[in-house]
Amino acid sequence: MTAAQPGTRAEAETDDSRAARRRRKDGRPGGGSRLLNAALGLLLAGGAVGLQTLHLDETAFAAPLTYAGGKGETVDAGRFTLRLDGFSVAKAVRTGIGKTVETDALFLVVNAAAKSSLKPYHLGQPVLLTADDKRFAATDRVEALQTLASKWVQPDIWVSGSFFFEIPASALPGARVVFGLPPEVVVEPYRPEVEIDLGLDEEAARRLAAAPQDVYSLAKK
Repeated sequence: MTAAQPGTRAEAETDDSRAARRRRKDGRPGGGSRLLNAALGLLLAGGAVGLQTLHLDETAFAAPLTYAGGKGETVDAGRFTLRLDGFSVAKAVRTGIGKTVETDALFLVVNAAAKSSLKPYHLGQPVLLTADDKRFAATDRVEALQTLASKWVQPDIWVSGSFFFEIPASALPGARVVFGLPPEVVVEPYRPEVEIDLGLDEEAARRLAAAPQDVYSLAKK
């Protein structure tokens, strides 16, 4: 008969407990933890790339489709077609409600015509872009009701009107005017716009600015 050795199991358990305590004290992860950390790292990296791609896609998503042309050209932008018939400068604008608006700079008066393809639209107020990429909004000193933006652009029927900018003479050389639809609360992808080059070099711009009309009148005759 073999006699049991008192204390042998207790000693083994004590050794196991000491090893476990050493592992907890050292804080060294096992192989499973290393694999988990590697997987999390890959997920985070992939997420960062995905967010960057999403940002680029949203930027492209909101960018307009620009159709370019020149004075007198008919430019088809899909939903609407636009033609810039002419432009002039003035020192003052007389509105149809008996008010005259004056400026120390120049009023650029842009005369345009537009029609739609399938359904009625209103055009938004245009933007003037200079050769050095400055942007001028249409002036709010002439009421929108007095501009082409107040008229319905109908399918296959040309409607004409004017837009007004208040600008310094230095903005005229190389100027372009961008026409589009009114802004919306929800961003719509690839909204069309028409960019018209006024065809003004330095000399032509200088001649135009040197001989403005005293008053451009919107009053009906």
